[in-house]
Amino acid sequence: GKNGVPVAENFRLEQSTIADTVQAGQVRVKTLYLSVDPYMRCRMNEDTGSDYLQPWQLSEVADGGGIGVVEESKHQNLAKGDFVASFTWPWQTAAILDGDSLQKLVPQLVNGHLSYFLGAAGITGLTALLGIREKGHVATGANQTMVVSGAAGACGSLAGQIGRLEGCSRVVGIAGTDEKCSILVQEMGFDAAINYKKGDVAKQLRELCPGGVDVYFDNVGGDISDAVISQMNQNSHIILCGQISQYNKDVPYPPPLPADIEKIQKERNITRERFLVLNYMDKQEASVLQLCQWIQEGKLKVRTSRFN
Repeated sequence: GKNGVPVAENFRLEQSTIADTVQAGQVRVKTLYLSVDPYMRCRMNEDTGSDYLQPWQLSEVADGGGIGVVEESKHQNLAKGDFVASFTWPWQTAAILDGDSLQKLVPQLVNGHLSYFLGAAGITGLTALLGIREKGHVATGANQTMVVSGAAGACGSLAGQIGRLEGCSRVVGIAGTDEKCSILVQEMGFDAAINYKKGDVAKQLRELCPGGVDVYFDNVGGDISDAVISQMNQNSHIILCGQISQYNKDVPYPPPLPADIEKIQKERNITRERFLVLNYMDKQEASVLQLCQWIQEGKLKVRTSRFN
């Protein structure tokens, strides 16, 4: 069903064996990292709501972004010991995969932090960078204020930093705990952060963004986004990255705005267009290199949560 919160009972763990023989063009890999991402909630529906996302099938292995090391290869471009990644990596400890479906990784680009290729130097980082560049209309010297919701998440924490690097003069994050807010300001370089579980979000936004909001990197939707949109300036821009607060509900994507907020959006000419990073893959290589350069220079701070 589309309505409901996923629980552990929706999954099961099985032990099985894989083939002994690696065929021509294939590699046997050991899994090192798997990425757990909000979009996966949509894949738990029979209809994902997106033509680019296929639903997970009942009693089949789940898949998503993953990284592993090649243990045996019969692919001409991959050798034992190579690190590889895929956006459709099976949730298995080991697997035999088609070598053509894998991207060979260069650990030096991320100072040896392989997991970054699933985050800051992967689809997550690309979403933040390309979202800002393609939909944010950030301009150096324009004295723009950016607000990021879900700011302590993988994408939001990068988006705030990239907004600053691209030219925003003020960046304010919205997160769910005091600890997260502290990390955003003290480690990630945000000017301020709001704990949406404490106090009036709209009131705090007025205090922290006295000149209004020019760019809104929207990860969550719902009431928080309504509060931000109500304080956005004329001809401002919403980067519609995600609507996490709505993923357990049966609503279209992007969810419609309440009538009063939609009126504000139209009257102030605020852009709110669906953003899909896969539409900009011609810019992937250059963008990944930019992200890696910022990581190497220490300009892009990265935090990861690891579960063994």
